[in-house]
Amino acid sequence: MSFPLPDPMRQALAAAREAAEAGEVPVGAVLMLDGKVIARAANATRTDNDPTAHAEMRVIREGARLLGQERLGGCDLWVTLEPCAMCAGAIAHARIARVYYAASDPKGGGVEHGARVFEHPTCHHRPEIYSGLGEGEAGDLLRGFFAARRK
Repeated sequence: MSFPLPDPMRQALAAAREAAEAGEVPVGAVLMLDGKVIARAANATRTDNDPTAHAEMRVIREGARLLGQERLGGCDLWVTLEPCAMCAGAIAHARIARVYYAASDPKGGGVEHGARVFEHPTCHHRPEIYSGLGEGEAGDLLRGFFAARRK
């Protein structure tokens, strides 16, 4: 039995599709507070010539700007790909409460793979982590994007 994806993940996947159309790696993210979307973003590293312009970093920056604070406690982050170590570090510093991600990233992930940022004793904040929501669709987007570039 298949269940419909929660709206925040559907919005993150829409942002990921927009990223792919712009020639960016298809990753999208949504930041929620009290059930409302605070920010939505897609990867823009090539567009912005900024290696830190990952979807997660962009929604964290926008959320902090809109809320007028550097701590985003109580916020939920929905993202289509397992955050890398850089993004996981920013999530910890921002004190984001929960992270929902679609596809795992065995090569570049920093949550359940690679650096496993939240498992380090020096990590001051560990969000709740939920993975696999929308994994198939997110994985298909990523595989299709990279397959088209290998031709």
